Amino acid sequence: MRRGAIALLAAGIVLAATSCADQGIRAAAQAEHDNLDGRGPITYVQGKDNSNVIRPLIDEWNATHPGEEVVFEEQSNKPDQQHEDLVQHFQSRDTGYDVTVVDLIWTAEFAARGWLQPLKGPMGIDTDELLEPTVTGARYGDILYAAPQVSDGALLYYRTDLVDHPPATWDELIARCGAARDAGIGCYAGQYAKYEGLTVNAAEAVTTAGGSIIGADGVTPTIDSPEAKAGLQSLVDAYRNGDIPREAVTFQEEQTRQAFQSGNLMFMRNWPYAYSLMNGQGSSAVAGKFAVAPLPGKTGTGSSSLGGHNVAINVYSMHKATAHDFLAFMTNKKTQEFFLSRGSLAPVRADVYDDPELIARYPYLPTLKTSIQNAVPRPITPFYPAVTRAVQNNAYAAIRGEKTVDQAVADIRSAIAAAGS
Repeated sequence: MRRGAIALLAAGIVLAATSCADQGIRAAAQAEHDNLDGRGPITYVQGKDNSNVIRPLIDEWNATHPGEEVVFEEQSNKPDQQHEDLVQHFQSRDTGYDVTVVDLIWTAEFAARGWLQPLKGPMGIDTDELLEPTVTGARYGDILYAAPQVSDGALLYYRTDLVDHPPATWDELIARCGAARDAGIGCYAGQYAKYEGLTVNAAEAVTTAGGSIIGADGVTPTIDSPEAKAGLQSLVDAYRNGDIPREAVTFQEEQTRQAFQSGNLMFMRNWPYAYSLMNGQGSSAVAGKFAVAPLPGKTGTGSSSLGGHNVAINVYSMHKATAHDFLAFMTNKKTQEFFLSRGSLAPVRADVYDDPELIARYPYLPTLKTSIQNAVPRPITPFYPAVTRAVQNNAYAAIRGEKTVDQAVADIRSAIAAAGS
């Protein structure tokens, strides 16, 4: 009798939860059509503005938009806390968070839940000048749900005192590792600690080899293709052979930069932020002795994982017309140049990368543009947290030799299938 009561109670909880979810989806679908002409003050939400980039931009906006002023709501520095904060406000249908910064990997999740205003019809934005991969990273299905705000693409850093030209392919890079051994240093490293950076690096290896992790539907696992397996195997082989140093399984971005900057690596995969640090710091052993190239691929330029953030409108905002105009302000050329000059953030506009004055100040811009143009977003899926955990755990085990690539891929596939079921 008691078991029957518990079963009925559990069934009731499931039905109630399902009913609440359905109600939330219906409410969001209705809200999508509300307040499209609404104008007035709005709140802009993002993580810590450590480089003081956002505040001057908001001051500039407020000086010319009386009655439509922007208030800055600053979140913590930690992405997990930022995500939790946004989820809580969206779930409660809070109208106060009008415009929010969303990480690329959150966009599909929030769009699938109906929390982001679709940018179509009267809410559409001009994407003609934006780099296409940044636009792809702001879509879910065929619909644009956010405006690309800042981007990022990985670069191959190489020692010009040891290498006369960058390798064009992954096989060429590995073939040059003998020069690193002769110099008594490591050959190549990216980010292989068990964290989000490993998903980024594993995804690059997979996509560069012609594979993918998940299908276009955001649900179907595709990691078990021969191409995907070959991509992951390339990292496993390089680590086993010593071409990737043993300590690299502890590396995040900064550990990789420090290894290269101290002269202990010949090649490094990292983001553009490292460029000025390694040329500008007096303690840098490689200042003036390195250059950058796109990541090497199977037969040419490889595929970086796309980095960056998008900016979206809360579907429950009361002032969507003002929010829409603020998105356009965030993507105009002047604002994008400011992101670059003040915060060393990668622009999303192609014309910024072609500016001769900016190229003179930031010599890596043409290479970064090539990287972003060839970039592929990490898996676009509403179940991203489960997907990235599966990739991190199993890629880490494969690189360390604790699992075969076949077993790691099978386990990733099973985890993705379970998440989408």
